[in-house]
Amino acid sequence: MGSYKFLIIGGIAGIAIIGVLITLSLSKGIITTTEYQIDVDPFKDPQNLFVTARVMIQNTGSKPLTNVLVNFGDGDVQSLGVLAPGQKIILSPPEHNSLHLVLVTADNGISVTKEYRIPPKMVGMMGS
Repeated sequence: MGSYKFLIIGGIAGIAIIGVLITLSLSKGIITTTEYQIDVDPFKDPQNLFVTARVMIQNTGSKPLTNVLVNFGDGDVQSLGVLAPGQKIILSPPEHNSLHLVLVTADNGISVTKEYRIPPKMVGMMGS
């Protein structure tokens, strides 16, 4: 009977550890280890007649980001000011932009450059 207690306690401890790991992995952006961090996701979807584009910017750090600037290229720059921790903003690039790269900078040495990603085209979907 004593060995069953150890198995039950071990099982409960294992379940608790798995629960903590899942919670931490799902809370990306809420529980952070870095004070100043930013996530940038530029996206473009070329269709037959037009191109849909957006840039998602999120402060994934634990402190506010100040002096946030978004450079879409081609001389198109937009100032966002301050992003609070966890705050997410979705922007549309200016019309007639070449949509190659996005550079996002902020105080505290934040500088992220990303190319626009294009979704894979599937048969039967719009634009394929």
